Amino acid sequence: MAAQWIQISSKEGPDFKGYLSLPPTGSGPGVILIQEIFGVNHHIQAVADQYALDGYTVLAPDLFWRIKPGISLSYREEEWATAFGYMKQMDFGLAVQDLVTATQTLRGRPECTGKVASLGYCLGGLLSYFTGANAEVDATVCYYPGSIDQNLDQIGKIRGPILIHFAGADEYIGDAAIAATRKAFEGRKQTQIEHYPGVQHGFNCWERPMYNQQASALAHGKTLQFLSFALSGQFQ
Repeated sequence: MAAQWIQISSKEGPDFKGYLSLPPTGSGPGVILIQEIFGVNHHIQAVADQYALDGYTVLAPDLFWRIKPGISLSYREEEWATAFGYMKQMDFGLAVQDLVTATQTLRGRPECTGKVASLGYCLGGLLSYFTGANAEVDATVCYYPGSIDQNLDQIGKIRGPILIHFAGADEYIGDAAIAATRKAFEGRKQTQIEHYPGVQHGFNCWERPMYNQQASALAHGKTLQFLSFALSGQFQ
């Protein structure tokens, strides 16, 4: 892959880094890829490369840089407490501000030749939702976004199409939270909410025991279809 770490200029202080992965053609529409609680680790970099191979210019910003730059954790049980600790230390307002900056950086790069979408998993799913509301992205994708039901006041700020993937057996996002989210989005055009019965939170990550190949492949296909139409202005 044509991938590298680049500097992203921050308005508040030091620059921070992001993992940039380019499609085989060298350019394409943009995707801001938003990390889980484990940082921009090996898996998130692989996902960035996956979407780059699908034709997108992908930038995965390091959102833990204010705590410690370059955090990259594995999914081993002994590292989960560390990952949750970093999440608790993160300032969500500043993280969204960094995502606004990253979006502007991606739009300004010559390798980004079209519109820009945000796409995130778990913590990144919630942050993708906030990015859709605050960063003027053209489309938003959220995989199993925790606490989205507690932030439904942001819906009115989301201007473009949005796709949300929910796991049916999610231990962190219960049926009531999913139902509340569905109800809040009722009547809003350009909204797609998908539900995968019997699969767990984190089903997209092939490095975790809850990985579900069928659900992951199905969600990836739906995401590609969504991005194809949303970033070309054809989403109904």
